[in-house]
Amino acid sequence: MNYLKDKVVLITGAAMGLGFATAVEAAAVGAKLALVDYNAEGLKKAKAQISEQSPAAEILTIVADTSSEEQVQNYVEQTINKFGAIDGFYNNAGIEGKQAPLADYDAEVFKKVIDINLLGVYYGIKHVLPHMQNKNYGRIVNVASVGGIRGVMNQTPYVASKHAVAGITKNTALEYAKFGIVTNAIAPGAILTPMVAGAFKQVNPSDPAAAEKEYAQANPTKRLGKPEEVAKVVCFLLSDACSYVNGQVIAIDGGQSNSYGNV
Repeated sequence: MNYLKDKVVLITGAAMGLGFATAVEAAAVGAKLALVDYNAEGLKKAKAQISEQSPAAEILTIVADTSSEEQVQNYVEQTINKFGAIDGFYNNAGIEGKQAPLADYDAEVFKKVIDINLLGVYYGIKHVLPHMQNKNYGRIVNVASVGGIRGVMNQTPYVASKHAVAGITKNTALEYAKFGIVTNAIAPGAILTPMVAGAFKQVNPSDPAAAEKEYAQANPTKRLGKPEEVAKVVCFLLSDACSYVNGQVIAIDGGQSNSYGNV
C-alpha cells in the first residue's frame, strides 16, 4: 500500500539506524526521499541499498552537519530545488555523547550533544516550516527518546537535550497546527541500532552482548526493539492518516517506561 505515494520526505541522520530504517520503509510505501547525513560514504551505501529494494524511488542525498544552521538551510533548499516541496520531515539526527556522572562530564562533549540534538532539531524545524506553511500542509516527526520522558543514568546532556526536543515538539504543534502542520515526536527505548550497540560497549567493553541481554530483562517484552518497528510508526506519523495526532511524544519501548523497577 503506497500511503506515502509522491510525498516528499526529508530525513536527517539517514545513513544508519532509525533514519535509514525509516528511509527504507518510506521508499517502500511510495515516498520521494531527501536523505541527509554527515557521513558521505554511509549515505552512498544507504542510497544503493534503498534503490535495490525500491528501484522506482527518487532519492536525493545531501552531506551536512545538522549542528550548522547554514548547512541545515542548504539541505532544505536543495530538497526544495529538487522536489519543489517538503511534505514530511523526520528530524532524526542525534548523538548519545559519552556516559559519565554529571560532575565528571566533559563540557565540550556536553556542548556537542546540545548542538546536534537540540540546536540541530531547532534549525531543521525553523527552515522547513515556511515551505510547509506555503502548502498549508506538513508532517514533522522529531526524535525525543525515552531520555526525553525520564532520566537515564550517566547521560545528563542527552537527557537534557531530548527533554528539550519534547518541549519544542509541543510548542511547534501548538503554534503551527492552524497551517495544516502536525508535529509529533517519538521516544524510542533501546532499539538495536549502531548507537545503542555502542552504548552497550561502553557499559561492558569485554562482553557487550551480556550488557544487552541484562538490559532487555527489564523490558516487558524481554527483548530490544528493531529499527523497522520504529520506522513503521514514523511513517504513519508522516502520512495523511496522521491528521489529528498533534503534539504527542510517543514512546516506542515495549512498554518499559510504564514500569517502576524490574518487570
